[in-house]
Amino acid sequence: MKKVIYLLPLLVLVLLVSDSCDFGDQANKFATDSFSASQPSIQVQESKVICGADRLSYFVPKLTGKKVGLVANQSSRVQDKHLLDSLLELEVNVKRIFSPEHGFRGDADAGAKIDDQIDSKTGLPLISLYGDKRRPRQEDLQDLDIIIFDIQDVGVRFYTFLSTLHYVMDACAEYHVELILLDRPNPNGHYVDGPMRREGYQSFVGMHPVPVVYGMTIGEYAHMINGEGWLANGRNCQLEVVELKNYGHKTTYRLPIKPSPNLPTLKAVMLYPSLCFFEPTILSIGRGTQKQFQVIGHPDWVGHNFEFTPVPTPGAMKPKLQGQLCKGMDLTTLSESTIKSWGAINLDYIVSAYADLKDQHDFFTSPSFFDKLAGSDELRKQLVDGMSAREVVASWQEDLEAFKTVRKKYLLYE
Repeated sequence: MKKVIYLLPLLVLVLLVSDSCDFGDQANKFATDSFSASQPSIQVQESKVICGADRLSYFVPKLTGKKVGLVANQSSRVQDKHLLDSLLELEVNVKRIFSPEHGFRGDADAGAKIDDQIDSKTGLPLISLYGDKRRPRQEDLQDLDIIIFDIQDVGVRFYTFLSTLHYVMDACAEYHVELILLDRPNPNGHYVDGPMRREGYQSFVGMHPVPVVYGMTIGEYAHMINGEGWLANGRNCQLEVVELKNYGHKTTYRLPIKPSPNLPTLKAVMLYPSLCFFEPTILSIGRGTQKQFQVIGHPDWVGHNFEFTPVPTPGAMKPKLQGQLCKGMDLTTLSESTIKSWGAINLDYIVSAYADLKDQHDFFTSPSFFDKLAGSDELRKQLVDGMSAREVVASWQEDLEAFKTVRKKYLLYE
């Protein structure tokens, strides 16, 4: 067989440079209260990170003579080319594509059902894992030897790609298919914070008993799923993680492509753990604008000068408060380095909004979904009881220390 030498240039990513600390008044009010005083500053650094997908010369030879399935979306890139295209050019026998929430091209609305289809570019069958099924069936895997999993995670428990990973691992374990996971950096990998998911609150936005922000890459997390016995019936997935190079948990990493339609910038990704709690409430967090997960607002939230109006946009065709003028906060005025230096979830925003609006409206539009995001009903009850952000954060600490002990067993990077 003719030998092919794969020449792989290093993927050079230009990382964050600390920008201006000129905050808007309202954003600054909450940005400096509970977090920056007690959290050490994270030094911004430049690093040349090599992602698992970039290491073609390492893992492609393992695919020789194998029938391959690919779990991927728009974030599955080898520099400026999609991983699928790279594999096909190298004559890897890709038989089937599996797609998560938002679809293979990453343009479907959040929560939108996605049907099986044919990929228009390659003609390959595309199996949706966010439609009628969320776990591959036996017939989906029966002629496959290896599954390649390559999706950019953002390090937050309720980001549903973790649940897709769980179900893919479980199916691979049951039907004896090897899984090769191509690791990617976690843009929120420098801290661990938030309430734990309690027993009885398992859902697709909270599969495992971990805090909201778990400080692990998706490869490290996959090892934890195996190691902690979270797969059904004590199964263990035959797993190989293609590790990152030149990466540590304090490495600042700028995502080269948005991981989902409503996380358009690094600021949005960093604010996501703090603002997602607003989803099952009366407030908008910018879906239907160009500042998704970077603004907070409601028509009746008086005392705020910033205004925005949600309208149908790709990825949010029916946004909350569509066509209504919302008053609130513009968090794009915060610098990326400031948000990162919190090293914690910022609860001040939701504590303030609840205090201001609870007497005018039923604040929680779906208490049960809020509880699923939080991992239990504890956070919602703490807000109703009027606890301060500091008091709520203090209530998490014992659980977080216990989780960090478990987490430590699975860390691959400094």
